[in-house]
Amino acid sequence: MPITRAITAPVPSAVTPTPPSGSNANGANLLPVPYYLITFTVPAQLRQVIRSHQKDLYPLFLREGAGALRDIARDHKDLGAQIGFLAVLQTWTRDLRYHPHVHCVVPGGGLSPDRLRWINPKRAGYFLPQAVLALRFRTRLRQALQQLHPQLYVQIPRAAWALAWVADVQPVGTGEPALKYLAAYVYRTAFSAERILADDGQAITFAYRDNQGRPGTVRLSPERFLHRFLQHVLPRGLQRIRHFGFLSAAATAQWQRVLALLDWKPLPRILPPPQPPPLCPVCQKPMALIGQLARAPPR
Repeated sequence: MPITRAITAPVPSAVTPTPPSGSNANGANLLPVPYYLITFTVPAQLRQVIRSHQKDLYPLFLREGAGALRDIARDHKDLGAQIGFLAVLQTWTRDLRYHPHVHCVVPGGGLSPDRLRWINPKRAGYFLPQAVLALRFRTRLRQALQQLHPQLYVQIPRAAWALAWVADVQPVGTGEPALKYLAAYVYRTAFSAERILADDGQAITFAYRDNQGRPGTVRLSPERFLHRFLQHVLPRGLQRIRHFGFLSAAATAQWQRVLALLDWKPLPRILPPPQPPPLCPVCQKPMALIGQLARAPPR
C-alpha cells in the first residue's frame, strides 16, 4: 500500500484525543490576566530511555514537570501563589524527530496560601525564573526515577544530571494564541499526507518548516519514514492533556474562588448550529443515518 494512502488511515494509537471537558477547560474561560507558555524538555541522554519505556515515563514526565511548576510558583519570592494550568505532552519536532517535551499554559498569578487573595506576578511580562524551574524539574525527575524506576535510572548517563536543563518561559498575551498553537498538535496526528512531496517507492520526501519558519525537506526510506512517524504513537490509555491546581476537575471550589476574586464571569459558550442532514443525490430528500460500515482492512 502506498505510504500516501497509509498515512491517512487511522493510527493505531492509544487514545483518540477529545477536547477537555469542564467549566474551565476551553478558550472561552480564559481568565482576564496575562498568560505564559512554559515548556519543559529533557537532555538527549534521557530520550532513548523514555522512548523505550513510554508507558511508565510519559506520566512521570508530565507529573514531575507539573510538580516543579507548582513548587516554584508556591515557594519562590517572585510569586508565592497556588496556580492552575493546562499541561500537554508532545513528542515530535517539525521534521518528526523524537523530542519529548511538556507545554504548560499558565495564567499569570494565583491564589494566596490562605486562598483569600489573588496574587499577581511581581513584574509585568515576567512570571518565574527559567533556571530555577529547570533545576527543580531536573531534581524532581531524578528523585522520581531513583525511587520508582531504579532499573531505568541506572541506564541514564550520570553526565545528564550535571547538564543545564531547559524550562522555557514565554509570555503569550491572553493565552488564546498558545491554545491555538497546542490545538494543532493535540487534535491531529504528528503528520498529514499533504506534506508528502514525493513517493517513488524508494524514498519518501516530505516538507516541514523549522522553528524560524524556514522551509525544508526530508528524504527517507519508507522504513525509516514509518519508524519516525510511528514512534509518536502514544501508549494505550495515556492521558496527554492534564489540568492542575485550580484548573483541575476536582478543584471546583478553588475555581469559583478565583472567579470571585477577579470579579469575572466566563463568557457563555456558543455552540455552533447543528448541521442539517445530507440530501439524497437522487430524490434530494434528507437522509437518516442507520448504521456505519467498518473500514476495510488494508490490502
